[in-house]
Amino acid sequence: MSSRVFQSVVLQMKESTDRPIGVIDSEGTVIACNELTSIGAHWPIAAAAVNAGLDSVVKSEGYTFKPLSGWSSQFDYAVFAKGEDDAARTICAMAAVALNGAKAYYEEKNDKATFVKNIISDNILLGDIYVRAKELRFVSEVPRAVLLIRQVGTVDVAVMDVVQSLFPDKQLDFVLSVSETDVVLIKQISEATEVKDIFELARQVENAISDELNIKVVIGIGTVVNHIRDLARAYKEAQVAIEVGKVFDTEKSVINYENLGIGRLIYQLPTTLCEMFLHEVFKKNPIDALDQETLFTINKFFENNLNVSETARKLFVHRNTLVYRLEKIKKLTGLDLREFDDAITFKVALMVKKYLISRGIDS
Repeated sequence: MSSRVFQSVVLQMKESTDRPIGVIDSEGTVIACNELTSIGAHWPIAAAAVNAGLDSVVKSEGYTFKPLSGWSSQFDYAVFAKGEDDAARTICAMAAVALNGAKAYYEEKNDKATFVKNIISDNILLGDIYVRAKELRFVSEVPRAVLLIRQVGTVDVAVMDVVQSLFPDKQLDFVLSVSETDVVLIKQISEATEVKDIFELARQVENAISDELNIKVVIGIGTVVNHIRDLARAYKEAQVAIEVGKVFDTEKSVINYENLGIGRLIYQLPTTLCEMFLHEVFKKNPIDALDQETLFTINKFFENNLNVSETARKLFVHRNTLVYRLEKIKKLTGLDLREFDDAITFKVALMVKKYLISRGIDS
């Protein structure tokens, strides 16, 4: 916090009162005062008195003190006015209002977390990013991972506190609340950090929230970026990871953008194009002509890499029974799932169908 901001405010008050008004820091040093000769004075007894009565107006050694708002259990700054009478108390209270406002404005303007939030929200121009980073002495070129933590069902504001407790270094890692349900973690990582390490990090966050608050979350992971200008892109990727996962990987709670595969491409297609694709693939019969048992068989066949024997074993059926089912599917759809190209076409078609259903289109 710059003492110049406090000094500017107390000097403006000099015209309103003839009493000395100023600010002390947590050590009891006068860092601002409308009587310039007092700046630099050290009042340790006053600092101890303010700490002892942190939430109230304190009188000590002929002065009245009131702590300014802060986050710690001990005060960071306190305003003072000379005297211990009611007038000093009133002046001190009014000065505290003005100085708290100046303090809040300065901290918001010079807060790194606010800067990062503006970047991921696209609320700052690219050219201004470099300027602000220099002003804040913000390290621009270092690997960072972006994790979007979205609450599912029950919503609790304490989720942010849980995540913050896991990453307490506010100069390196940033925990930001971006909506009622979403919290973003911007985590600085080393060059040696691998994708599996970030995935494990997301698991730790998920488990901590579940253990402490009994809340279910889904976490999207964007690609690692090496410059702060790319944080907005990584944040959007984390959003896409959650949205695509909601369609194609409903059983997963941690989804990495890099692992979305073809689902990411389908999600970006116009629905009209998807409908045309389904009509072209299933000329003989629509995909809805397949019953649930047949669809289950198809999914198991894909899970076992088109291996007939292995799939039959997993389904607890004879190999010939599975072959018969595959022949039946071929007659219905015109696609032989034992052929790689046909299998790929069918797999994509199933994903397209899922996507259309998620968009409320069930054709």
